[in-house]
Amino acid sequence: MKARLPQGYGGGGGNMQSMLRQAQKMQEDAAALQADLETREYTANAGGGMVSATVNGKYEITALSINPDVIDADEPEMLEDLVRAAVNAALRDAKTNSEEEMGKITAGLNLPGMF
Repeated sequence: MKARLPQGYGGGGGNMQSMLRQAQKMQEDAAALQADLETREYTANAGGGMVSATVNGKYEITALSINPDVIDADEPEMLEDLVRAAVNAALRDAKTNSEEEMGKITAGLNLPGMF
C-alpha cells in the first residue's frame, strides 16, 4: 500500500530547492541588514536633555554628554541615575529597531543565530 501525500508535499525536488534558495536569500538579506544596523546610531536623553547618550547598533556607547549644571558633588547618585536612564533608553531604541528591521526579513520566524 502506497501512502499518498497532499499535493505540493514530497516527490518534487523543485520545492526543496526553491525553499533552500529562499532560505539562502533570507540569510543573505539578514546578514546585509545586520551589517547596516551595526553602523546606525541611536541617541536618547534624560533629565530634560541634561544627559545624552548615543549607542551604535553593536550596543556600544559612542558618545555621552553631560551638562555641567547637573553635576553636584553632594548628589552623585542623581547623575548616575541620569546616565543610566539615557544609556538604557538608547540601548532599548537600538534593540527595538533591530528587532523590527529583522522581523521584516524573517517574517516573524524565530531563527536562532540570525541576530
